Amino acid sequence: MKTSDFFYDLPKELIAQDPLPDRSASRLMVLHRISGIIEHKSFTDIVDYIQPGDCLVRNNTKVIPARLFGVRKDTGAAIELLLLKRKENDIWETLVKPGKKAREGACLIFGEGKLQGEIIAVKEDGNRLIQFQYDGIFEEILDELGQMPLPPYITHKLKDKNRYQTIYAKYDGSAAAPTAGLHFTEELFEKLNKKGAAVANVTLHVGLGTFRPVKVENVKEHRMHSEYYCVEPEEAEKINRAKAAGGKIICVGTTSCRTIESAANGQGILKPGEGDTEIFIYPGYRFKIMDILITNFHLPESTLLMLVSALAGKEQVMNAYKAAVQEKYRFFSFGDAMIILDD
Repeated sequence: MKTSDFFYDLPKELIAQDPLPDRSASRLMVLHRISGIIEHKSFTDIVDYIQPGDCLVRNNTKVIPARLFGVRKDTGAAIELLLLKRKENDIWETLVKPGKKAREGACLIFGEGKLQGEIIAVKEDGNRLIQFQYDGIFEEILDELGQMPLPPYITHKLKDKNRYQTIYAKYDGSAAAPTAGLHFTEELFEKLNKKGAAVANVTLHVGLGTFRPVKVENVKEHRMHSEYYCVEPEEAEKINRAKAAGGKIICVGTTSCRTIESAANGQGILKPGEGDTEIFIYPGYRFKIMDILITNFHLPESTLLMLVSALAGKEQVMNAYKAAVQEKYRFFSFGDAMIILDD
């Protein structure tokens, strides 16, 4: 299986640069993976495809304003920092630009000294470990100085940082949003509740690796980045109870899918717990617990497109993407959505 098998042509004008004023106003492509039938709907129609007894699984991670702009203390040269993962004692794994002169021992200044950092190590992959010093509460300083780490294909400045956040975001830790969840509103969740569908929360902190291209031609040689996940006992019970009763497990986004597939055992029982996952889902993978996926349209040759193809079949997915281009769907993070049904 080749990475190039997952390439498709996408006109640049179809890459959504801004979120719609109404979260739920996006279009919805419905792909029936058994029959191959494609329907074109509105996202508000999503309620029609979720039945009483089904369980919607959503990722309640919260994106932090992880992009910082500052200067080197010794030279005054401009520097850009992206926070990737919190370690301990105010030490963060980061991506630094420009990185060539960002050596161990270098001191960085942000917000005229409100936040300072020292590079204490350079990892093999080029990421830097930085020890921060500050007065006050780190999260409050970051909220003041940091910017949302929008994907590289979005060139417009985000007017409202909350639009790159799901309405149910709770736990800080992501460098990117679980974008399939951006379409949901409180009104939609109220309709699902009245219909008798359950909603379960899991957490997976989305890392920068979600944007990194697959650089090997043989898909099986690609190594996934590691991401932290957590499944609380009561949430696992909701999902297991719905599955045992014959309900469908519907994941909101690839991150929710990766979480429950990582935490499920061979019998399709979701185990509560936390840890790091490097699960790589591509065609040939047998899903343990997920039945239906709600997702956005993904980049060509990406691991996310491979995951979607594992569920619906590569040929059907590529045909669906071709149809999406023809119908001028909006692509990527602020774009339209797709639901892949198991019929």
